[in-house]
Amino acid sequence: MAKYTIVSMPGDGIGRIVLPEALRVLDAVRFEAEYIPADIGWEFWKTEGNALPERTIQLLEKHKLGLFGSITSKPKDQAVAELDPKLQNKGHVYYSPIVGMRQHFDLDVCMRPCRSFPGNPLNFIRRKDDSFEEPEVNVVIFRQNTEGLYSGVEWTNPPGPVRQALETHPKMKKFASVPAEELAISCRIFSGPACQRIVRAAFEYARKFGYKSVTVCEKPNVIRETSGMMQAQAKGISRQFPEISLWSTNIDAQMMWLTKNPEEYGVIVSGNMFGDIVSDGFAGLVGGLGFACSANIGKEVAVFEPTHGSAPKYENLKPSIVNPIAMILSACMMLDYIGETEKAKRIRNAIARVITQGKVRTYDMMRLTGGPDVTRQGAVTTQQMADAVISEL
Repeated sequence: MAKYTIVSMPGDGIGRIVLPEALRVLDAVRFEAEYIPADIGWEFWKTEGNALPERTIQLLEKHKLGLFGSITSKPKDQAVAELDPKLQNKGHVYYSPIVGMRQHFDLDVCMRPCRSFPGNPLNFIRRKDDSFEEPEVNVVIFRQNTEGLYSGVEWTNPPGPVRQALETHPKMKKFASVPAEELAISCRIFSGPACQRIVRAAFEYARKFGYKSVTVCEKPNVIRETSGMMQAQAKGISRQFPEISLWSTNIDAQMMWLTKNPEEYGVIVSGNMFGDIVSDGFAGLVGGLGFACSANIGKEVAVFEPTHGSAPKYENLKPSIVNPIAMILSACMMLDYIGETEKAKRIRNAIARVITQGKVRTYDMMRLTGGPDVTRQGAVTTQQMADAVISEL
């Protein structure tokens, strides 16, 4: 009988391609698990009016662990247009299923490691005198996952009581003459307990893995209340970790500095939107979204996913050409979470050897434009990259 049960959610687009390859790698490292397929994504929105069916929620409630591929997400008008005609005008509203999972299970701690592999041709380099240098990037972003601008508290044409409440703030005078139907409002909501949990998780990770600093990346000079709360909680919690320096950066300045001195940063902690931005920025320094993995962790349930999208234009290419490494690294994060750290280390070392050898590269690693002809230019297929990792194992 398998030791673990994992809810397998390929989702949309290339999620259906990369997740099976990650499972092959897990099998090769002799990880014993049963994988339960679960429904999620755009097809279920179109046919059922719900991209995250209740049956999938129940599976996660039961088994606690999920591997997730990717989703297709479209603006409100397009989502409604693609809904089955039988479901039109029935009150169905599209909502991102990964955001829905995060909020339903309170998966409030998001971890996004951005670590460079030596030999990756996509690694960031910078000029030094008359030559170039390649700094080692080893940053882990802790992103608060359930609040902020992604909390979902927003309106177009806000109801009267909402507008009346907002107009008690003096800054709303500027919008007094704007008709309600021409107002769109999103609330950036931070809570003390959520800030405490994400900041503490960041400091504990820094202590466990020997990072010398934790950086709060927000915008407290302008967004004073919410960013200010995150910064205040970090100052309080940092006193319990005297060996770790507490730094603070503004999100806009951070995006400039990450290409100036990325090797100086260790653990970064941010609210939802800024964490999303800075993690993609650092991912660009270590190879892009083909190498960007993440974990969504709650008190009971955890879901692991690459941060790339569904890239539907690549889904039906034969052979498939997308890079599966981000999905494989996400599976490694799952192994770390459940204590199978040795297996995770073996997989990462295998990936590192494949990259260092430089013989097997996907089209993105060769800086080619994705298309059916990239294999004729030397790029390997999705399956061949997974085969190379498995061979090293």
